[in-house]
Amino acid sequence: MLIHAIHHVAIICSDYAASKHFYVDILGGVVIAETYRAERGSYKLDIRIGERDQIELFSFPDPPPRPSMPEAQGLRHLAFTVPDLDAAIAHLAAYEVACEPIRVDPLTGARFTFFRDPDDLPLELVEGG
Repeated sequence: MLIHAIHHVAIICSDYAASKHFYVDILGGVVIAETYRAERGSYKLDIRIGERDQIELFSFPDPPPRPSMPEAQGLRHLAFTVPDLDAAIAHLAAYEVACEPIRVDPLTGARFTFFRDPDDLPLELVEGG
């Protein structure tokens, strides 16, 4: 197979400080590197998620908003695996991050929920290994 793994997911945010706080302090990502790119007037924050996955968080002056919710063309949502869905939901609630009611995937039997980042990007938590 040509492709071995997903290297990173890139997210453009509207409020860098709020998104950095969300992905690092609330979700528990680990900062790998933070770079200010003066020529672009933007930050690039590399965040490790879990053992090997990575999010690149970008700020740009006046980025256009997402055209519509998950059914728009392009990335539908980003999903994270958690060992205990109830504990993860309680953790998010402590930071006033609302989650949708828990659902069960009819194909896999996995429990999951959706929530939103500071820019209303749909994120999913899936219970499992």
